[in-house]
Amino acid sequence: MFNLTRRMQILAVFLCSFLGVAQAVSASDLLQDYWTVEEFQALHPEEVAKSVNFNSRVQKPVRRVVDVGKVIKIVMVLPGLQVSDYWRRSIVAMERRLSEYGVSYELKTHFTRPGVVFREQRKKLTEFLSGDPDYVVFTLNADQHRVLIKQLIKHDTAKVILQNITTPLKTFRNKQPFLYVGFDHIFGTELLAKQYLSRFKKETSFAIMYGERGYVSAMRCGRFQEIMVEQAHMHLVATYHVGFNRHKAYLATKDLIKTNKNLDFIYSCSTDIAFGVVDALKETGKLGQVITNGWGGGGSELQAIQKGELEFTVMRMNDDNGVAMADAIVLHSTDNDDELPTIYSGSMIIVDQDINQHRLLELRERAFRYSE
Repeated sequence: MFNLTRRMQILAVFLCSFLGVAQAVSASDLLQDYWTVEEFQALHPEEVAKSVNFNSRVQKPVRRVVDVGKVIKIVMVLPGLQVSDYWRRSIVAMERRLSEYGVSYELKTHFTRPGVVFREQRKKLTEFLSGDPDYVVFTLNADQHRVLIKQLIKHDTAKVILQNITTPLKTFRNKQPFLYVGFDHIFGTELLAKQYLSRFKKETSFAIMYGERGYVSAMRCGRFQEIMVEQAHMHLVATYHVGFNRHKAYLATKDLIKTNKNLDFIYSCSTDIAFGVVDALKETGKLGQVITNGWGGGGSELQAIQKGELEFTVMRMNDDNGVAMADAIVLHSTDNDDELPTIYSGSMIIVDQDINQHRLLELRERAFRYSE
């Protein structure tokens, strides 16, 4: 354990780590800073077998109680104040999985709004770190996050789990976080792009609702834009940055509809954005004439699809990433780190309005096996 002086020196570094402004970049430009799952596994062939075995473990029920010899301290600072239930369900899944293992743990969580809340995140992490946690669960969306994460990894005060990112940062080199866990934004976006291209084969006008400038927007919206501009019949009429904010998406959609009478669809890159778009489409009488998608397939999105408000979504097998965090903690706490991959990337599937109730129930039971 660090002495008090050393710990305060480290915390002082964190207090100075949130400087600068994130710049908007395309997915291709941003990916130059990251390895995809495939690229990382090519560089580290041993990761392939680890990933296969670990995914198999995640899918299976807990078979025995384990003794980790102490109370595990876990802290989480995550952007969970949004309509999407991804973050909350993930925590429920992690806790219930740990309980099944018989692991005693202490969990402290702090949810922020998505977007530019670096000071709040930094302050809460600094507070949590003073309690000497064993694991820190955080996310990465902007350059400021990189600086903080690098300091966490460098000083190794706690094992760092990065949620909602599956592309290792090249700048971290061989000193990577303990675990990247989530669902591949690029893969999910490509599934949605294929769905739109299968539905719109003639001249089509569309718009894109970006979130905050940063990693998630670039991967989800930037990649979608790159795919669409390669299609001669797809005409991008507008892009908006609405900050993963439902009300801003609503206002942007109303503005968009005023100036684009022949719009066919609006691409939404988050749950909150999708519901803002739907709010505006309802109010203007355009629901059904102009379609939009969900992103993530949480409970609210599935209900909206059943009600005919969202056309389709890419559904994450949500609880798997919470289970992956729990299983990673158990492996590390029982000195079985050699079985743990650097990346866990969960499964996703397209769900649309044509899905039957039986199939939807099957998917819900799989995706939310711990959280409902």
